[in-house]
Amino acid sequence: MKGDRVEIMIDAGGEGTRTYEVAATRAGRRVEVATRRGVIEVSEVTRTGSPVRTARFMASRVLALVEYPIADGEGPGEHAPVLAPG
Repeated sequence: MKGDRVEIMIDAGGEGTRTYEVAATRAGRRVEVATRRGVIEVSEVTRTGSPVRTARFMASRVLALVEYPIADGEGPGEHAPVLAPG
């Protein structure tokens, strides 16, 4: 749903850390997280499941992955953070 978002913090080596965000930008889209063969993939997908954009990160570099789902009745600025396992 519009308002879903995922923040990913990675270890950037000598540069410290970097934070990326993938969000559902339009109504009917959602954000999905998948872990495959040492790679964490975060995708914004349409209602039919077609990926709109995808971000891939090496699992060994990911320090934190935080999902901010939008619950029923909440506006886009009223998220409750949920820490995803992994």
